[in-house]
Amino acid sequence: MIPQPLRRLAAIAIAALTLSLTHSASAFSTVVIDPGHGGHDLGGHSGKVYEKHLALDTALRLEHYLKSRGIRTVMTRRSDTFISLPGRVSKANRYSNSIFVSIHYNYTWKRDPHGIETHYYSSRSKRLATYVQAGMMNKINTINRGVKHSRFYVIRNTRSPAVLVECGFVTHSRERKRMKKGWFRHSVAEGIGEGIIRYKKSL
Repeated sequence: MIPQPLRRLAAIAIAALTLSLTHSASAFSTVVIDPGHGGHDLGGHSGKVYEKHLALDTALRLEHYLKSRGIRTVMTRRSDTFISLPGRVSKANRYSNSIFVSIHYNYTWKRDPHGIETHYYSSRSKRLATYVQAGMMNKINTINRGVKHSRFYVIRNTRSPAVLVECGFVTHSRERKRMKKGWFRHSVAEGIGEGIIRYKKSL
């Protein structure tokens, strides 16, 4: 029979090992940044304001922000080119020690909806989504549309923690005017970046 003190020590050691494994499984070294749409796929648009351009510009600003803080990044596209959804997922899944952030701007047939929201699919991605949403809301004065569970292809099929960010509505006139400004896209990118860094520190 194992003495009580030894059993207690064994339990502590097992708990510590479990916590260590959990943290190492959650840690990441690479952020895969996915600018939505591209090429013939304009995404949501109003007049000559195209989601594909807004998403790419915001993604490049996010890349710069993260790199300046020593975080490795990978872009699914760096120019106005079309990449299929399976192609985006395939690239993301090459990096096992990573997180995935897909950047979009929202669209609806209605004129009133506006604000920012972050989507996740797997339960382990919810915390990342929460940090990213909070980071953006710290930078942009707009409606907080919250963190939402969704089934978008790229976040459903990416193996690493994955989120999809909707950075505002191109169909809302006031929000569209703001997203055309560099300061707005820069603030959104910084907010996403700060959320990612806070998430990383929490692991």
